[in-house]
Amino acid sequence: MREKFYRFMAGRNGVDHFCRFLSYAALAAFIANIIFRSSILWTVALVLIIYCDYRMLSRNLPKRRAENARYLQLRSKITNDFQNWRDRQRQRKDFCFFRCPSCRAMLRVPRGKGKIRVTCRKCGNAFEKRT
Repeated sequence: MREKFYRFMAGRNGVDHFCRFLSYAALAAFIANIIFRSSILWTVALVLIIYCDYRMLSRNLPKRRAENARYLQLRSKITNDFQNWRDRQRQRKDFCFFRCPSCRAMLRVPRGKGKIRVTCRKCGNAFEKRT
């Protein structure tokens, strides 16, 4: 039985990160449907499950890999932004954070130094800030 399943899935996409996300989103929509009794949530959950199954059984691997890569890129952008924010919150007692006016890079300077001249490491722009 297991070998038949392996042969059936050979050359197919299978489960990837985007498919897991779709499954969790469908589960959340089903739970919300139970709480709020909405036919729209039921429809959304059903569409997500059908699309997830379609992606798992698809033989168009390059297209599925491109979809998964776009999802992973978006997810990493969101998680990196959150991680950077959390790091700044942990360091805010000892450092001040500024954005460079020209290139918008985040700069970290020691707190309590008074008015200092800050030079951006990325673009070389210099400006004065009070810490």
